[in-house]
Amino acid sequence: MKIGLDVFLEKEYKSFIGKRIGLITNMTGVNEELVPAIDLFHEHPDIQLTALYAPEHGIRGDAREGEKLESTIDPYTGLPVYSLYGATRKPDQTMLEDVDVLLFDLQDIGARYYTYIYTMAYVMEACKEYRKQFVVLDRPNPVAGTQMEGNLVEEDVRSFVGLLPIPNRHGMTVAELALMFKHEFDYDCELTVIPMEGWQRDEYYDETGLFWVPPSPNTTNIEMNILYPGTCLFEGTNLSEGRGTTKPFEQVGAPFIDGQKLAKIFNQKKIPGVLARPTSFIPTYQKHQNEICGGVQLHVSDRKKLNSFEAGVLLIETIAQMYQSEFKFITNDQGKYFFDLLAGTRDLKQIILKCTVQPFFEACDKELEDFKKQRESYLLYK
Repeated sequence: MKIGLDVFLEKEYKSFIGKRIGLITNMTGVNEELVPAIDLFHEHPDIQLTALYAPEHGIRGDAREGEKLESTIDPYTGLPVYSLYGATRKPDQTMLEDVDVLLFDLQDIGARYYTYIYTMAYVMEACKEYRKQFVVLDRPNPVAGTQMEGNLVEEDVRSFVGLLPIPNRHGMTVAELALMFKHEFDYDCELTVIPMEGWQRDEYYDETGLFWVPPSPNTTNIEMNILYPGTCLFEGTNLSEGRGTTKPFEQVGAPFIDGQKLAKIFNQKKIPGVLARPTSFIPTYQKHQNEICGGVQLHVSDRKKLNSFEAGVLLIETIAQMYQSEFKFITNDQGKYFFDLLAGTRDLKQIILKCTVQPFFEACDKELEDFKKQRESYLLYK
């Protein structure tokens, strides 16, 4: 198979000769031989690369989640690197004055919490406003493009971890999402997509033959990606989601949890495609830093049967019932629940505490049916 970057450099670049190009990328923007797109563009005799744009985690992936970035100069190319995760998330006119075309080459992980797709949306909005051309170099959805999970984001909890009404696991590539953003959500810029060649919708990333380059420090492997639509919800609780360990988003826990009891009760639910193993760990940063946490590691036994969103919600429900006095949904300095932004609704907290998740899952299924119809005309691959 060929990713969009390789297709572009093989033939599509000819349409952009003489145009000033800005590249939105990071360490994942590499070709099949792991050569960075920045280098390939900068050294190409017919490509005029004039600016770089950095999403969350920075152009080289050396910034932690949520860490604000400053615009800077790339030491290797001498080009300006404009931060899209700092003072602004949408490029302003000054950032775009030296470009005619903006190219997007970032690896998404297939879950709506991940901010790269909203960076893309904001860039599309800027391209519409300032009349710049926008080009998406497509890459695989690492958790395939057939399965969808979760609910659609409600309008009153839109944020940079859920900017648009898409499900927790959307089953689309970035190019397909760009088409949907343009035609369904009014990000109506001049859009060109460069599809991959040879990718099949049911392929997971470890079936493509491509090297996995982590899009952020905690996107470690394919199992993490599969579990993430469910386990990311733990970020909105007082449990560690495994950040600061070798298994982020695969293991969860807290100092007050008995992992043996939790694993036993969770496994009794017989959730398809997943098993819990009792474990303990010590996070090196973030929640419960340097404390021994009891908990579980989730193991994917059948990736095609697992609904990780439902598994994650059921695990939270189990812990909330087992540890009613210790478990909490956490708030920020303004008293707002981050869980609501991740869940895409203010209702799920109480649904979990009241143990009424099954009707919620049924409502999710209806929303997914509507989303499936909505996305159909934007799918590029069989």
